[in-house]
Amino acid sequence: MSYDVAIIGCGVTGAAIAFELSKYNLKTVILEAENDVASGTTKANSGIIHAGYDPRPGSLMAILNALGSEYAPELCRKLDVPVKWTGSFVCAFDKKDDVTVKELYGRGLKNRISQMEILNPSQIKKLEPNLSDKITSALYAKTAGVVSPWELCLAFAETAVLNGTELKRNFKVNSIKKIPCEQCNKEYKNAYEITSGKGEKVNASFVINAAGVYADEIHSLVAKPSYKIKPSRGQYFLLDHEASGIVNRVIFQCPSNGTKGVLVAPTCHDNIIVGPDAEATEKDDIAVTSQGLNYIAELAKKSVPSIDLSLSIRNFAGVRANSTKDDFIIREVPESKGFIDFAGIKSPGLSASFAMGEAALMLLEKAGLHIEQKKRFIDTRKKIRFKELSEQEKKQLIKDNYTYGRVVCRCETITEGEILAALNSIIKPVSVDGIKRRCNAGMGRCQGGFCSPRVIKLLMDFGLEYDEIMQDKNGSYIIAGEL
Repeated sequence: MSYDVAIIGCGVTGAAIAFELSKYNLKTVILEAENDVASGTTKANSGIIHAGYDPRPGSLMAILNALGSEYAPELCRKLDVPVKWTGSFVCAFDKKDDVTVKELYGRGLKNRISQMEILNPSQIKKLEPNLSDKITSALYAKTAGVVSPWELCLAFAETAVLNGTELKRNFKVNSIKKIPCEQCNKEYKNAYEITSGKGEKVNASFVINAAGVYADEIHSLVAKPSYKIKPSRGQYFLLDHEASGIVNRVIFQCPSNGTKGVLVAPTCHDNIIVGPDAEATEKDDIAVTSQGLNYIAELAKKSVPSIDLSLSIRNFAGVRANSTKDDFIIREVPESKGFIDFAGIKSPGLSASFAMGEAALMLLEKAGLHIEQKKRFIDTRKKIRFKELSEQEKKQLIKDNYTYGRVVCRCETITEGEILAALNSIIKPVSVDGIKRRCNAGMGRCQGGFCSPRVIKLLMDFGLEYDEIMQDKNGSYIIAGEL
């Protein structure tokens, strides 16, 4: 098959680019190595939309963070993505930190970030009474927020597919070679043949490398190495709803060693998230360690002394795509015309994702891609979230469709109707966690202990055999046999 643009990777960066390109009369394909979208870093991060005061002024991080946080409210509203505009604190604990807070404020002004102020201890306590008495000042950025990162990725990807983009899952890129343009689109001077490990081939005139922690390896298939991904693992606690309200804003400590450090923050699903640490690791190492969790616990209690980490319902880890460059790597590869890197997308990559599509479009046009806007583009999306409805709306919905009267996930009040809607969605889930990402079933206190058997049965009703059911990624089979 031949395409105008092939996007390698369907994390939030690749999905955001696909969403933007789907506004135009282009033949676009997304090539995802795993069996679902949002399967890498996107599903395992802090979910913060940063205000934009932290990146170095003039950097791609600063420019795209500022644009992304500006675009986020409207896009989240149109695509029905859960988001809360909480604001954030960066807390100082001594005079050295006070200087850092002032520096971040000044950097924010240079990055044209609005609604910032430096608070004194009494102002801090008034807004966040559970914070430490030892905090000496804080930068308050009112435009920061929290979002569901996997739901954002799904929203971008589903809308792109709805508008004609193709998605190929289980397409792990094995080789890329330049081919004569006649084998793809004659109007362009460049063409690539992309082959999966299973031998499936795709031709494309332009390629976007959004492969996350594997971006350097994809780059090296078409050009000499010019950067290296140095993965960093971050571990987390996720606390039960019972902890909700201990903080109402994203609470950072002053950054150190190139990281934003351990945070305590509400999530858009009314949990509390605590973490991450930062440890050099392998690209696929998402193990959780007692050493890492103890470190996180110690620093979290520095900010919020009364936090009760025994309320943790899950520990998890994600791997960040740190690179040997001190900025996002977003550029056309000089020796490979039409091949564009989106690499080293670490924090604030999620915040910047809202603007990544525009950045990709500009580079593609500069590389020679011809674009024509579609006359009809579907730019909205709506989901039913049963527990958010009024009593009257719930009664009417159940009257119209009785499956919404069957609660499957009791912790999160997720109904059979919502799970069936996920199974009928345009990018269908193929695993228990795939359903979890789409409708929140299994996200609560028991972490699927109650609802997983019913979810498995629903997956089987949609055609999967019992020995094909996976928890998440390929190979994570659940059922060994029948009794």
